Amino acid sequence: MPDAQAVINQPPPLEGYDVYAADAVLREAVRREGGAAGDAELSALGRLAGGREAIGWGAAANRYVPELQTHDRFGVRIDEVAFHPAYHELLETAVAHGLHAAAWAEGLPGAHVVRAAGFVIWSQVDAGVSCPVSMTYACVPALRVRADLAAGWLPAVTSRRYEPQLRPVSAKAGALVGMAMTEKQGGSDVRANTTRATPNADGSYELVGHKWFCSAPMSDAFLVLAQAPGGLSCFLLPRVLPGGERNAIRLQRLKDKMGNRSNASAEIELDGARAELVGGEGRGVATIAGMMALTRLDCALGTAALLRQGTAQAIHHARHRVAFGRLLADQPLMRNVLADLALESEAAAVLGLRLAGAVDRSLGARPDTDGHEAGLLRIGTALAKYLVCKRGPGALAEALECLGGNGYVEESIMPRLYREAPVNSVWEGSGTVNALDVLRALHRTPATADALLTEIELARGGDARLDAFTRELTADIAIARSASPEDSAWGARTLVGRMALALQAALLVRHSPAAVADAFCGSRLASPAGGGATLGTLPAGVDAGAIIARHAPEPAAVPA
Repeated sequence: MPDAQAVINQPPPLEGYDVYAADAVLREAVRREGGAAGDAELSALGRLAGGREAIGWGAAANRYVPELQTHDRFGVRIDEVAFHPAYHELLETAVAHGLHAAAWAEGLPGAHVVRAAGFVIWSQVDAGVSCPVSMTYACVPALRVRADLAAGWLPAVTSRRYEPQLRPVSAKAGALVGMAMTEKQGGSDVRANTTRATPNADGSYELVGHKWFCSAPMSDAFLVLAQAPGGLSCFLLPRVLPGGERNAIRLQRLKDKMGNRSNASAEIELDGARAELVGGEGRGVATIAGMMALTRLDCALGTAALLRQGTAQAIHHARHRVAFGRLLADQPLMRNVLADLALESEAAAVLGLRLAGAVDRSLGARPDTDGHEAGLLRIGTALAKYLVCKRGPGALAEALECLGGNGYVEESIMPRLYREAPVNSVWEGSGTVNALDVLRALHRTPATADALLTEIELARGGDARLDAFTRELTADIAIARSASPEDSAWGARTLVGRMALALQAALLVRHSPAAVADAFCGSRLASPAGGGATLGTLPAGVDAGAIIARHAPEPAAVPA
């Protein structure tokens, strides 16, 4: 008789492998962008990320979500958030591997590229801890605006020590920094903020107001915007004051979010909280703009991580699951879907790592001299944030569907990946905000468009479809630059999507195998939306086998 308890035709868990070693796209990009010195550390992190223990941490941190503790048992206001131990393991590992701000201090060749690759690796385990890691990474340029604050904070911010205890920064070997800008009356429209900053006699300021979203509220400090006498200004707001007393930052409630469950996001009230001015009064947006540019890049890198893990899970499932007498991975239509997912994943990763290389060459220890890298970083980050994050949810839904019902249940990682995807498009400015930011760059800093077109032109002659697409795009950019911002806004999404696709295609033509570049150009450059309404619609003649093999994970053998 058949054994009713026998488990057959179920894939083994995708675990017990080196996430970095199994990712040819990421490895190639790291070396191409100057980060080869970090290979050993990335592989060590990759082995952790592919191990059963870390995968369990990611699941537990999202199952047992943060809890708000406004008061202790004696009724004393403490305003703390309690996390599951798994969250601390994940965040400690991220800090120990320098995924936060270590790249700014250690001077490793290609430091920001290595850091970006590590961010992609570890975000596949859990994206929630990526939020405080990203904000801490991005705060450094802003803190450097004021030398005394940099001297007091950066040694702890850039160290590889994780210390979650609330103490003055002078008593800590490691610190995390977040930011809180959004208010109830305005999201991206930060100039509508109502929080007030009143100067004190000692040079500090007293802040009164609220913030509608404050992610990672247990950070040691936050960069915030408030209305000072001289206009909207940027401030460093510590959780604990130099004397050891808690600052007047009240955690009102935690947001009940669709995804990003392991990471706490809070509504906070500032009840006379003390803060230090960063940059001059009225210079708040300019001071914090550099931080936002880096966190926007991390949104694109975070989506690249989700795409990579979703694609790996889909390919792994299809290589082990039999349907209608054949492995799913051998069936033509499934191969079309898997290859299309792989294209989406590769284009996101290659673009993200190219921009990380631009960080190294424009903000790192060896900046460029002609301004090309800085210009490309300025416009390329907004393009990547727009297109990669916008396409992420649809691609993750397709990857989930490859697993059928097995992908829809909460025992699978796929629902978590799917729920996580939209937040990267929302955070740090929605798709519309980023599209308008590209228009702003075209009108105010025309050199950024020149940098973009110069980068795309490096692929000239590599694919006739890209060459034709680039000629049309160049004309469209010229029209947009000559029109008023108001007149060009209507078609901004179409233009920005085409700009991003051209940049992705150019990078793939230059750096990826011919099968990848050919399939991408053939499927993405034919329409403004960048392909069909659904994935799995690649044209005939695509070398799906070569594309899929390039993205297949390589787990250790697991008994059936």
